Amino acid sequence: MTKIALLGKPNVGKSSLFNRLAKRREAITSEVSGTTRDIRRREITIDDIPVELIDTGGLDDSNELFSAVREKSLAAAKEADIILYMVDGKMLPDEEDKKIFFALQKLGKKLALVVNKIDNDRQEEEIGWEFASFGAKNLFFLSVAHNRRTRQLIDWIVEQIPHETEPELIEDEEDFALETLLAEETTLPNPQETTKEEEEEENEIRIAIIGRVNVGKSSLLNALVGEERSVVSSVAGTTIDPVDEKIVYEDKIFTFVDTAGIRRRGKIEGIEKFALNRTRKMLENADVALLVLDASEDFTELDERIASLVEEFELACIIVLNKWDTAKYDYKESLQRVRDRFKFLAWAPVITVSALSKKRVHKIHELIKTVYAHYTFRIPTAQLNEILKRTNKKHQLPSDHGKVTKIYFGTQFDIKPPRIALIMNRPKSLHFSYKRYLVNQLRQYYDFTGTPIVIEAKKKKSDEEFE
Repeated sequence: MTKIALLGKPNVGKSSLFNRLAKRREAITSEVSGTTRDIRRREITIDDIPVELIDTGGLDDSNELFSAVREKSLAAAKEADIILYMVDGKMLPDEEDKKIFFALQKLGKKLALVVNKIDNDRQEEEIGWEFASFGAKNLFFLSVAHNRRTRQLIDWIVEQIPHETEPELIEDEEDFALETLLAEETTLPNPQETTKEEEEEENEIRIAIIGRVNVGKSSLLNALVGEERSVVSSVAGTTIDPVDEKIVYEDKIFTFVDTAGIRRRGKIEGIEKFALNRTRKMLENADVALLVLDASEDFTELDERIASLVEEFELACIIVLNKWDTAKYDYKESLQRVRDRFKFLAWAPVITVSALSKKRVHKIHELIKTVYAHYTFRIPTAQLNEILKRTNKKHQLPSDHGKVTKIYFGTQFDIKPPRIALIMNRPKSLHFSYKRYLVNQLRQYYDFTGTPIVIEAKKKKSDEEFE
C-alpha cells in the first residue's frame, strides 16, 4: 500500500490537510503551534485507491520535546512513498524549510512542495516567485481551509500511485462472489486464528471515559491507572479539562482520558460549555469509550444522549456499571435495563465495578484489549464474500420496484470500526433492514463484541445507467 507522509513546520496546516484527504475529522487542528506531536496513521481511499496517510509532528528544534517530534517525523518520511512538504504561504520562505526540503529531495521520493493558506490568485501572484527558490519540480499553491485547489494536489497524488489491475467481477445473478470463490466450496477458518494475522498492529489505544456528572469517572480513572491522579470530589463538575494518563498493559500503551461530566443542556454553565466542546473533540480521536453508568440510580434520558455519542463517533464501547456495591437492582434486572435503554449498543459488553473499592476494575484492562482487537479486525476478502454468498442464499436481496438488485462482491476497506463496501448495481436500494441482517450474520461468524460494523453500498462504474 502506498504511504503518503505530510511534513512541515508547526502550524502550517498539516492536520487540516490530513482531515481533508481522509474526508473526516481525524486530527485535532489548532492555532497553537505544535498541536500534533505523535505520528498519526490512517488507511484511507483517494479516488477509491487505498493508501496509508501519515500525519507527522511539526519540524522544530526549539526544545527537547520538539526535537524528538522532528526525529520521528523525518523517520516517517524515509518510509513513505510520497512526501508532501507543507509551508505557510502567508510567511516568506524560511531558510530552515529550504534546508529540510533539499534533504528530502536526496531521499529520491516522489516529493511535492505544498504552499498553504493561499486564498486567492492575487496572493499567489505576489508570493509565488518567492517559493521558486526551493527548486521544487511539483509545486502547489492552495488553501486547505477554503478547499482552494486541493483537487489539483489530489490529482497529482493519484498519478503517483501505482495502479493495480482490478479483478474481473462476476455478474451472475445467482452468485455475486469473486471468481476465485466460485472454483470450490470454501471452508471458513477459525476466526480467532484469523484475528492474529489480520488485525492492525498498533501500540497505543486511546480510551475515553464518558458519562454524566458524578457517576464516578475520575474515581474509575484513578483505579485504572493505579494512582490518585485525578481530583475526586462529590461536587458535580469537578473535572473541566480532559485529563490524559498513560499506562503500559502487556504489549499495549493505554491512554485514558477522563472527560468532563456532561449535564443536561439547560444546566451547562460557564466554562462547562467549553468542557463539552473539548469532550466532543477528544472523542474524535478516541478508539474505545468506557460509558460509565451509576448502578445505584435509574438510568436517565441524559445517559442515553451521552451513549449516543458512541454511535455518533463510531467508537468501540464497554458499558461500565459503577457503584455496584450500592446497586439498586440485582445483576439480571440491571443488565436487562441496560439492554432495554441502550438498544443501539446491544453489541457492547457490560461490566459491573466499584471504582472506590476497585472491585473488578482490573478486568477492564483485558476487556479493553479484547474490544480493540475486534475494532481493528480485518475480514479477508475471500471469507467475506463466502459469507455474503451464504447469507444471500438464506435471505435474498429484495428487488427494487420489480428490478433485480445484485451485490457483485464485498470488501473491507477500513478499520476503527470495520467498514465494509458492497459493490452493487443499485446501491440506493439497499434497505437498512438488510444491512442490519448482514451485520448480524457477520457477528455470528466473527467475534465483533464491543465494536460497531459499518456497511456502505457502492456503485459499480459500469452500472451508471441505473442511476
